[in-house]
Amino acid sequence: MTVGLALLTTTAWAEPQAADALPAALSRRVIEVTRTAMADTGDARVEVIPGQLDPRLRLAPCQQIDPYLPPGTLPWGRTRVGLRCVSGPVAWNVYLPVTVKVWRKAVVSTATLAAGSELSAADLQVAEVDVAGSSAPVFTETARLLGRRLVNAVGAGVAMRADNLRVRQWFAAGDKVTLVYKGEGFEASTDGQALNSGMDGQPVRVRVSSGQVLTGLPIAENRVEVRS
Repeated sequence: MTVGLALLTTTAWAEPQAADALPAALSRRVIEVTRTAMADTGDARVEVIPGQLDPRLRLAPCQQIDPYLPPGTLPWGRTRVGLRCVSGPVAWNVYLPVTVKVWRKAVVSTATLAAGSELSAADLQVAEVDVAGSSAPVFTETARLLGRRLVNAVGAGVAMRADNLRVRQWFAAGDKVTLVYKGEGFEASTDGQALNSGMDGQPVRVRVSSGQVLTGLPIAENRVEVRS
């Protein structure tokens, strides 16, 4: 969805010139467009760095330039902002590369770690990092990562993300599990047998003593939760 903004009036591009010359006023508006389009980032510190247009472009004179976010563009990491001339002899439209950095506290690696490494407290610390390098979720507590294994190598100071980790298996198919029922104002449990492996975040089928098969989510070692 195009972000609507008041038109920017500038005479900086009153004469045809190379497209890499970005007026300061226009640069500020590009930053405003990007920040306005972002979702709530809480207490994160957002930094928007405008890049340069293709220097081979030669743009016609323009008195009013409207910066906007192109449809489907995410204001996160390396992205782009549209610039369109709305008052000039030629109604041109170009795209300006921008880099969005979102600085916040997250769990990072203390050293370079090899693929397959099992994470310990010594491997992790909390630090302020740019989390906009990827859309994968980051972690804010080291306790949630202890004992997890890496699916790929990571460098020192890199934010730990969900896609860095092997999916945790809480139990195997055929294992006895405790099925926990949770609803508004009540909680109950019963024993059952897992019909497939209990992988973190993936539904699992459990047969209880009555023969009924229920589906829930693995939440811990040999524990499955069913919410009503």
